[in-house]
Amino acid sequence: MRLGIRAKLFTASLALIVVSLAAGELYLRPAIENDLMARIRADLSARLALVAEQAQTLAATGDTTNREWDALADRLGPLARARVTFIDGQGTVKGDSELSGEALERVENHGSRPEVRAALQGRSTDEVRFSATLGRRLLYTATPVAGAGNMVARLSLPLAEVDQAVARLRAILIVGGLVALLAAVLISSAAVVLLSRALRHVTAIARRMSAGELDLRSRLDTRDEVGELGRTLDHLAENLSRSLRELRDDRDLLGRILEAMREGVLVLDSERRILLFNGSLREMLLLDTFAVGRPAIEVVRNAELQTLVDAAIAGQEPVTGEIEVAGLRPRSLLVHATRLSGEPRCVLVVLFDVTEVRRLETVRKDFVANVSHELRTPIAAVMSAAETLRTAARTDPAASESFVEIIERNARRLGDLVQDLLDLSRIESKEFRLAADRFDLSGVVARTLEFHEERATHKRMRLSAALPPQLPAVRGDVTALERVLSNLIDNAVKYCPEGAAVVVTAEDMGGKLRVTVSDDGPGIEAPHLPRLFERFYRCDPGRSRAMGGTGLGLSIVKHLVEAMGGSVQVESTSGQGTRFSFTVPTAA
Repeated sequence: MRLGIRAKLFTASLALIVVSLAAGELYLRPAIENDLMARIRADLSARLALVAEQAQTLAATGDTTNREWDALADRLGPLARARVTFIDGQGTVKGDSELSGEALERVENHGSRPEVRAALQGRSTDEVRFSATLGRRLLYTATPVAGAGNMVARLSLPLAEVDQAVARLRAILIVGGLVALLAAVLISSAAVVLLSRALRHVTAIARRMSAGELDLRSRLDTRDEVGELGRTLDHLAENLSRSLRELRDDRDLLGRILEAMREGVLVLDSERRILLFNGSLREMLLLDTFAVGRPAIEVVRNAELQTLVDAAIAGQEPVTGEIEVAGLRPRSLLVHATRLSGEPRCVLVVLFDVTEVRRLETVRKDFVANVSHELRTPIAAVMSAAETLRTAARTDPAASESFVEIIERNARRLGDLVQDLLDLSRIESKEFRLAADRFDLSGVVARTLEFHEERATHKRMRLSAALPPQLPAVRGDVTALERVLSNLIDNAVKYCPEGAAVVVTAEDMGGKLRVTVSDDGPGIEAPHLPRLFERFYRCDPGRSRAMGGTGLGLSIVKHLVEAMGGSVQVESTSGQGTRFSFTVPTAA
């Protein structure tokens, strides 16, 4: 059975009171009984002295008969409030206050009684003994009667009176003890209630604090132990609350730092289970929120990463390596794994996404290769034509003209290529500053179509514009927009067959205009569309070079449109034409 603090305190108080009363009973009752017996003996001795004095007076009158002694005993018994007995030296009872004359003759000899023998020897003494004559326990005291020979005077007092007095005393003690017990119980109960109330209050506060309500305080102002306990609990809660706030702030700061990092952060324990990761890693490896606590090899199925983690755990130095992650979003990741100090052995893994860097490296390599290839062809043609021209100028002047045309054509191609490279470099390096003028799109479209009209007519192609009326004005750079339209229309004129049609349309998108250049030419196969705006990318390299293209036109279009705050898209189906669309902002 479980007892509360209130029951325990009350039980302890009650046990203390009961033990105190029991000890008082065991100690006081014998002491008081002994004291009472001593008082009775002293009183009985005083009365015996008076009886002996009266017996001495009777003995002084001369020879006395048994009747006289019995009469004296009968007269002194009520006065002494005791049994009075006179016994001679032979132990014969001469008189007794409680026996008649006839009964005296049948009384046994009392000479062997201890008190009688002591009195016959001249000593006064007392004795507690069961009386065979009266059939009850008595207190006897005897003394010699002076001047009466060997006469002994004896008083006896029934101990029933003593027992009654002791019983009354015991009753008084019991009643007093019960009253004291009741008072003690009431007082202790009140004290226990007051104490337990404070303890229950402190306990309730502590329980709510343990549940997280650290702002609570006991507010006890007492100076006892309970008050000290309450103040200590308040101080503990305040320190704990401050520590939790600091830990929470540190945790939130660490969380914000981890979420703000572009690098992926992964923490593993010694068993290679995931302890923590940030949002960047979740995006890199497409992790779900239930990855914490699971083995890393189960979540990230990459043997190279596992090898790096094992090396970091086994060694003391950081381990660096690069891994390739397949899946929906293939990535190249640079991994830096470091074992954290202390036990257990945890590993911090930082992953840098170098996919774009590797792509740019590939683009750079392709760019260098493409530029080299694009320059090598016209340079070789110029050099070959120049060598041939040197010989033919003397032997065949008529052929010299054709070689000069070759040199001029390839020089022009080299000039266009260098100019496009310079323009593209300026646009990408933000050195090409675009104006923010307000102008009408229809005028730009008309001028651009007019510029290409002669070449289109030569190929019997139809160039037209289908612009809706009341188009909003455009805000941007007129020259850049003309170049974008010119490149798109020039490509359409170059690659479309004779008799094809090229149409320029526009649509108000609310804040932006969507301009589309569409043709009904041969179209572009789907595999080429994602890479169409890369530098030097050609669907048909031989045909593009034959038509004088540098391979940079669409790349310049893309960068110019993005520099004006728009975007460019292409839609095409092989054999069904092509649609190039781009957006430009409108003037407010």
